[in-house]
Amino acid sequence: MDKIISVIRNKDPEQREFHQAVDEVLETVMPVLDKNPEYRQQAVLARITEPERVLMFRVPWMDDDAQVHVNRGFRVEMNSAIGPYKGGLRFHPSVNLGIIKFLAFEQVFKNSLTTLSMGGGKGGSDFDPKGKSDGEVMRFCQSFMAELFRHIGPNTDVPAGDIGVGAREIGYLFGMYKKLRNEFTGVLTGKSLNWGGSLIRPEATGYGTVYFAAEMLAVKGETLEGKTCLVSGSGNVAQYTTEKVVELGGKVVTLSDSSGYIYDEEGIDSEKLAFVQELKNIRRGRIAEYAETYPDVVYTPVDSTLDHNPLWDHKADCAFPCATQNEINEKDGENLIKNGVHLISEGANMPSVPAAVDMFVEHELLYAPGKAANAGGVAVSGLEMAQNSMRLSWPREEVDGRLKGIMKAIHRTCRDAGDQYGVSGNYVAGANIAGFVKVVNAMLDQGLV
Repeated sequence: MDKIISVIRNKDPEQREFHQAVDEVLETVMPVLDKNPEYRQQAVLARITEPERVLMFRVPWMDDDAQVHVNRGFRVEMNSAIGPYKGGLRFHPSVNLGIIKFLAFEQVFKNSLTTLSMGGGKGGSDFDPKGKSDGEVMRFCQSFMAELFRHIGPNTDVPAGDIGVGAREIGYLFGMYKKLRNEFTGVLTGKSLNWGGSLIRPEATGYGTVYFAAEMLAVKGETLEGKTCLVSGSGNVAQYTTEKVVELGGKVVTLSDSSGYIYDEEGIDSEKLAFVQELKNIRRGRIAEYAETYPDVVYTPVDSTLDHNPLWDHKADCAFPCATQNEINEKDGENLIKNGVHLISEGANMPSVPAAVDMFVEHELLYAPGKAANAGGVAVSGLEMAQNSMRLSWPREEVDGRLKGIMKAIHRTCRDAGDQYGVSGNYVAGANIAGFVKVVNAMLDQGLV
C-alpha cells in the first residue's frame, strides 16, 4: 500500500484531494487484501487508482459584452467495471484535475454501493456560473458540450449535475448534445420532468442522507424526533436535508453559504425553508438575507482568521455537512464532539479531513461517510436512466420508496462488510470494503483491460 501511495504522490504531487481520498480507501481495505492474495497478484490497487481515461479540453465562450473567455473542461472516466461511467459535472472556480479525480474515485465506490449497474466518473470546469446571465451560461454550456459529446452516451458515460450545475445548466447541455448527435437519449440525468427527468431527483441526495442517518439511529433504538441538527450549505442538498429532518421531527438550526452562516435557535420550519429556497434558487441571494427577514436569527460572516468554522460549535445532536470537501477540520471535529453531537451524516463529498474522521471513529460516533450517506442522488439518477430506457415516468411515491429501499440496503451492506472484516460499527471501513470488493471482483472477471 505504501508503495502505491508513494507512486501516486510522485506522479501527481499537486493533487492533494485525490491523495486524501485514495489514502482513506486503501487504509481500510488492507484486511480484504490479506484475505484475498490474488488481489495483490493482479495489482488491483494500482489499477483501481488509475483512471481509465482522463479528458481535459478548452472551453471558449463569449459574454454579453462580446468579450471572449477561455475555461478548462474536465471529464475523468475512472472505472466502468460494473456499468457505464456515472457522475456529476461541477462548475466552480476551484475545479482542477485533482478535485475531479478525487470526486471520480469516490464515485466509483458510491455507485457500487447503490446496488445499481453504474461505474464511476466525474467532470466539470473552473467556470463560475454565479453572476452570469442565462445567455452567458447557455453559451458556455454549449461550448462545453461541443467537446464533451464525443465521449459520452447513454451506454458509455452519463453525466449529471453537481455544484454549479442545476436544471438550467443540464437543459442547455442536453439541448446541445441532442443537436450534435441528432438523437434524444437519456445521456444526462437531472433533467426537467417534462422531458425525461425523474420525480425526487432534486431531493434525492438530501433525502438519502437523512434516510441513512435514520437507519443508523434505528440500530440504537432512536429516531430523529426531537433532535437538534446542524446543517451546512444552503444549496440543493442542504435544502432537502433540512426538509426531510423537519418532516421526521428534528430541528435544523443552521444553514450557510460562502459568505457566512445563520443560527436559528427556534428552528428552520417549512415556511422559513421556503424562503431559503426562493432566496437561493430563484434570486440567488446570500444567506445573510435570512437574518434580515427573521430578526431573532444570528448571522455570522466568514472570518478567515479563525482556525475553525463556528457553525460546528453549537450544542446539537446531529450534524449534516452539505457544503463542500474538507469543510470540517480537526478543530471542528473536536467542537462537534464537545457539544454533544453523536451522529454525522455527510451530504457533501469528503467534507471531513482525515484527522476529524479518525476522531469520529475513535469516539464511536454514528458517522456516515459521503460515499454511503449521499449516494441517494446518484441512485435516483440511476432510476432516471432506467425510466428513460423504458420511456416511462414513475410516480413520486414509487421513486421515493425505491430511494428509501436503496439507502436501507446501503446501510445494511456497510454494516455487514464491517462485521465480516472485524470492524463492526465502522461505517467508513464498511462502505469502502463493500464498494471495493464489488468493483474489484468485476474487474478480475473481465480480464486485464
